[in-house]
Amino acid sequence: MQKLNFPSYSFRFKNNQNKVAVFDDLRKKFIILTPEEWVRQHTVKFLEKEKNYPISLINVEKQLKIAGLTKRYDVVVFDPQGNIHIIVECKAPKIKITQDTFDQIARYNLSLKANYLMVTNGIEHYFCQMDYEKETYIFLTELPEYQRA
Repeated sequence: MQKLNFPSYSFRFKNNQNKVAVFDDLRKKFIILTPEEWVRQHTVKFLEKEKNYPISLINVEKQLKIAGLTKRYDVVVFDPQGNIHIIVECKAPKIKITQDTFDQIARYNLSLKANYLMVTNGIEHYFCQMDYEKETYIFLTELPEYQRA
């Protein structure tokens, strides 16, 4: 798999029907390793190891309903009260991140009300803080670290 713009992390791999699978610590099973999954696995490790978010507050690949449509989020980080704190949209490294990508995650977030958004293709990472009064987002250089109460 391609080298990504994240610190180096260790992963468990296995061959599954002639496809490489990576062990997902959150789902507790091996997942076929696609380019997007490679980015998702690195993003989870980044949130846990670099930003100190407890693994118990991180969730991946779940369905949600937005305006009657079923969507899937890549990674969500909850706060200790169970509210959505961060939404992450992961793209494969070859996918260019555009304004449309941000508009997509911002639309998802209209009903989810996360404080922060992250969009990454593993090479480029973008972080935003939501401003609900102005219905916009503010680009940040970093996501905030987890703050224990």
